[in-house]
Amino acid sequence: MNTEFKALVVDKVENDVEAKIETLTQEDLPEGDVTIKVHYSSVNYKDGLASIPNGKIVQSYPFVPGIDLAGTVTDSKDSRYEEGDEVIVTSYELGVSHYGGYSQYARVPADWVVPLPEGLTLKEAMIYGTAGFTAALSLQQLEENGQTPEDGTVLVTGATGGVGSMAVSMLSKRGYHVTASTGKESEKEYLKNLGAEEIVSREEVTPEKIRPMGRQKWAGAVDPVGGKTLASILSNTQYGGAVAVSGLTAGVEVPTTVFPFILRGVSLLGVDSVYCPKETRDKLWNRMANDLKPDELSEMSHEVSLDELPQTLSDILKGKVKGRTIVNMTM
Repeated sequence: MNTEFKALVVDKVENDVEAKIETLTQEDLPEGDVTIKVHYSSVNYKDGLASIPNGKIVQSYPFVPGIDLAGTVTDSKDSRYEEGDEVIVTSYELGVSHYGGYSQYARVPADWVVPLPEGLTLKEAMIYGTAGFTAALSLQQLEENGQTPEDGTVLVTGATGGVGSMAVSMLSKRGYHVTASTGKESEKEYLKNLGAEEIVSREEVTPEKIRPMGRQKWAGAVDPVGGKTLASILSNTQYGGAVAVSGLTAGVEVPTTVFPFILRGVSLLGVDSVYCPKETRDKLWNRMANDLKPDELSEMSHEVSLDELPQTLSDILKGKVKGRTIVNMTM
């Protein structure tokens, strides 16, 4: 069977990249063990980068982006999965060097596949997506480092973005006192509804001049921003605190010193959701279906169709997207 289906394809046109909806067949899909009918995908900053000429994400063209997908198995060469199974695929090379989730069908290696845990729907899994998984992994690493709600306030930067929104909500669910940092004055009510106790401006977290050692404000932090923001957080983290960093929207250079580490024992925890081991991945998705699942999960997203996706990818790069955007691939 060589079913026709729709997908978002990005292709190089001279010095530009063009993103448009095209009709593909299953012969166009890459090699893999498991073929999946995709019900939902999601929109991440990385996906936006895949749609522009200098995004440094896509390795060859033409290409189908989308680093997340959730759907049902239609064919499997691996005994762990069979037709009709509901599954999740996020990260690895999906949407980077391997055709991704912006396609009504996908074919992937079996080791990339996570069974949909009881307690989650396919739609909820994509409200999470890589952003939610990254937030959960950040929280788990803080707790494995010894973080508890009794230690004090946890800061979340980029709090209206995908990782930030999820982190605010999960930390609140776990009983933490959360301070959310945002550059969007209009979104205070949104963040309070997610569970933030306090809202601070981006400028308050990242002043023009960053002192090597600032006031001890935060017991811990989830930072998907990086850059100068990370340097400022480190200088203001209390003795024995930790910062889990997962992003670089503020840049890759971190102008810090060794002082927070050697004078206050601050820990800097790197969070990698791309090649996270499958055993850890499976266990964490089960936590995301249970003790980490926000009560307001369905309220943290809005839905777009495949036809609306090119504009949404442009919007996320301009900072116009709040929370999570999911793509309904069945529309």
